[in-house]
Amino acid sequence: MQAIPHTLAAAALAAVLAGCASGPEFIAPAAPAVTHYTSTPSRTPTVQADVPLGNAQRIAEDLPVEATWWRAFGSAALDDTIARALQASPTLAAAQARLAEAQALQQARSGATELPRVDLGAGVQRQHASPAAQGQSGDGRTFGLYSASVGVHYQLDLSGANRRTLEALAARSDWRRHELAAARLTLAGQIAGTAIARARLAAQIDANHTLLLSQEEQVALAQRRVTLGQAAPDEAMALQSQAAQTRATLPLLRLQLEQAEHLLAVLAGQAPGTAEIHAFTLRDFTLPADLPLVVPSELVRQRPDIQASEALLHAAHAERGATIAGRYPQLNLSAAIGSQALTSGALFGGGSALWSLAGQLTQPLFNAAQPAQERAADAALDAATAQYQSVVLQALRSVADALRAIANDAQALQALADADTAAQAALQTASERHRLGSISYAQLLLTQQQAQQVHMQLASAQAQRLTDTVALYQAIGSDPLRE
Repeated sequence: MQAIPHTLAAAALAAVLAGCASGPEFIAPAAPAVTHYTSTPSRTPTVQADVPLGNAQRIAEDLPVEATWWRAFGSAALDDTIARALQASPTLAAAQARLAEAQALQQARSGATELPRVDLGAGVQRQHASPAAQGQSGDGRTFGLYSASVGVHYQLDLSGANRRTLEALAARSDWRRHELAAARLTLAGQIAGTAIARARLAAQIDANHTLLLSQEEQVALAQRRVTLGQAAPDEAMALQSQAAQTRATLPLLRLQLEQAEHLLAVLAGQAPGTAEIHAFTLRDFTLPADLPLVVPSELVRQRPDIQASEALLHAAHAERGATIAGRYPQLNLSAAIGSQALTSGALFGGGSALWSLAGQLTQPLFNAAQPAQERAADAALDAATAQYQSVVLQALRSVADALRAIANDAQALQALADADTAAQAALQTASERHRLGSISYAQLLLTQQQAQQVHMQLASAQAQRLTDTVALYQAIGSDPLRE
C-alpha cells in the first residue's frame, strides 16, 4: 500500500525537475500599447463625390469584420471567382499539405516520446559446441536455440527535453495553420484587386478609344484644311503625332488587361487558355459605405501573419528549452519478458521463461557542443522576437496606409468629379457655340478631347477607391474560412 504514495512522490519530483530543467513557460507577447494607427485621426465619413463609386465611407470600430468581406462589393462574379479559387488554388493546396506534414510530425514525435516503445522479437540460432574449446575430447554437439521475447523501452523525461520538443512541434503546426489562413486572405485580396484592375483597364481602353476617334477626326479635318491652303502642314503633322501616341497606348492597355485575366485564371487554379473569366467593369462593383476597424490590441490577435509569427516565436522558445535540457540527466527504462529453449516445441514451456529489468541514468559531464548549441538557441529566439516585432509594425503600417489612402483618394475623386462636371459643361457650351457658328469644329474636337482625358482620370480614381477598400480589409486581417 505504500507503493502508490512513493510513486506519486516520484512523479511529482520528476515534474518539478522537468520544469526547472527546461526553463519557464512561454508567455505570449503583450499587445501593442498604441491605441490608434495614425498620428492624427482620419476623417470619417470621407468626403462624397456625386459620381458612381463616389459615396462617403464611414470607418467604425463597432462593426464586425466579416470573413467573406468581398461580398461587401456587391459583385456576384467576384464572389463566384473567389469561391472557386478557395477550392481549387494549388497555392492553398500546398499550404494545406504543409500543415498536414507539420501535424504528422508532431503526432509521430508524440507517439515516440509520450508512450513506451514495444518490440516483439523472435530468433533461432544453430550452434556447434566443441569440447576441445574446454580441453575435452569428443566430436562436439550441434544444437538449435530458439527464443521469443517482448521488450518495452521508455525514456523518463526528467529534463523536460521531450516535452519542450513536442511543444515546439505543436507551435510549428500552429504556424502552418496560420500560414494557411494568411494564404487564403492573400488569395482573396489578390483576386479582388486584380478584378478591380481589370475593370479599370477596361474603362481606360474605352476612354482611349473614344479619344483616338476624336483625334483621328481632327487629323482628317486638318488635312482638308492643308489641302485647301487654310493650314500649314506642320499643324496636321502635330495632330497626327498626337493621335499616334494615343493609338500606341491601346496595345499596352490591352496587354495589361489580358495579363490581369491570365492572373485571375491562375489564382482560381485554372489554365489561362481554358478559364472562363468574367469581364469585370467598374459597374460591377459598389463601394462599401461602412468599413470595420479593429484596435491595435485586437489586430495582433486577428491577423494570420502576426499569429504565424507568434507561433514561430513560441517554437523558438520551446526549442531553446529543449536545448537547455541537454545539461541534465536522462533516465532510460527497459523491460523484457520471453522464453528460450533448445527446441521450438519447448519454447513456451514452464522452464523456458526469462525476464529482465534495466534502468540507466546518464548525466552529461562534458559536451563541447552544448554551449554553442545554447548560444544558437538564444540567437534563434532573439531573431524570432525581432521578426515578430517587425511583423507587428508592418501590420500597423499597412492599416495606417489604408486609412490614409481611403481619406485622401476620396478627396482626389471629389476633385476629379468637379473637374469632370466642369469639362462636360464646357463641352456642352462648345457644342452649342459650334451649332451657332461661333467656334470651329476643330475647337469643338479639342474640347471633347479635354473632357475625355478628365473622364479617364475619373475612372482611375474610382477604381482606386475600390482598391483602397480591399487594402483595408486585407490589413485588418481575417481568415476567409474561419468558423
